[in-house]
Amino acid sequence: MDKINLLATIAVVTMFISLFLSFFLITVKTEHKLSNRLFAFFLVLTAIDIVGGQGSLLEIPLNARIFISSFFFLQLPAFYLYVLSVCYADFKLKPVHLIHTATFLVANLTLLPRFYAVNLAAKISFLEKSSTRPEIQLNHILMHIQIVLYLIAAFMILRKARKIYLENYAGASMESLHWLFQFTLALSIFYVIALLKNIFKFTEYPGISEWLKVGLLLFTLVSICWYLYKALNHPELFRNIDSKLKLVRNIISEEQNREQSAVSENEYNEELLKLKKYMNEEKPFLNPSLTIQDISREIKIPVRDLSILINHKQEQHFYDFVNTYRIERAMDILKDVTKNKVTVLEILYDVGFNSKSSFNTAFKKHTGKTPTSYRKDL
Repeated sequence: MDKINLLATIAVVTMFISLFLSFFLITVKTEHKLSNRLFAFFLVLTAIDIVGGQGSLLEIPLNARIFISSFFFLQLPAFYLYVLSVCYADFKLKPVHLIHTATFLVANLTLLPRFYAVNLAAKISFLEKSSTRPEIQLNHILMHIQIVLYLIAAFMILRKARKIYLENYAGASMESLHWLFQFTLALSIFYVIALLKNIFKFTEYPGISEWLKVGLLLFTLVSICWYLYKALNHPELFRNIDSKLKLVRNIISEEQNREQSAVSENEYNEELLKLKKYMNEEKPFLNPSLTIQDISREIKIPVRDLSILINHKQEQHFYDFVNTYRIERAMDILKDVTKNKVTVLEILYDVGFNSKSSFNTAFKKHTGKTPTSYRKDL
């Protein structure tokens, strides 16, 4: 198989899987419809971008081909909005989000006078000298600025969401954030390779650029298959958090600005005793979806004070605070000789974890050993 046929085959397979996954995400019954639709839109744009890059596959008029290629400017905005929707449960699309189409509109408007609105001969002439055209140069600059800004923005959102999650939740969404971070990292690597491809295209080694193009198509195919595997096997990954929650450092800063602490040290100590008593007697940590709001409701301490008490005064994230109780209960079960037939998998679900990796990580962090080696050493 020559290089052209190889490219065409990979492109067709990637397009098919992208569109299949888009259809799945749109039609599957879930409470996270917006997230699914945004990622489906991202995948459709990816498929369109692949079509635009494979002009040999279809007879596409020049205007349509260039217009399709400009859909690239919508890909990262769609992914950015998807990240927001996954991280924040109350995220909604608003008219203000149309600002994310700005680069797409600018890219096409700059091409309007000297490309879209001229005859075929003028279009061909324009493309023959594309590397020197100010419109094309502007679009390349916009493209690279957009890549950098949106990827940085996505990582910043994930970083903030992770902190808020650790301070307020104790469920499985950390897995979701880990996975989304990995996917964003993969996307960053993809764009770095794309940048290298563009650089080699205008050097004495255009052949390297062509092989990098094959590599990018393969990369896209593997990434989409990876997402499909995750979506089908781990539907619980796609959960999110409340965007109204604040980081503890911001709450502390607000309290310092008030000049007087809202809660005295004695009150904190009383609340801490109340919290520990509730954790030991009622065992809320057995609920795998436990949140700081759940505990706040039960022991009548405002979420704000509870967050400061655990995340600031105890210097422990809520996520780790709850897991400490879960691990201690798991250790009790492992020590119990009457329960030596109970498997580690059964124990982790019994104490409130819903993922083996989360349990093993938390257990090792707490004891320095895996659950299996801990049991063997007893």
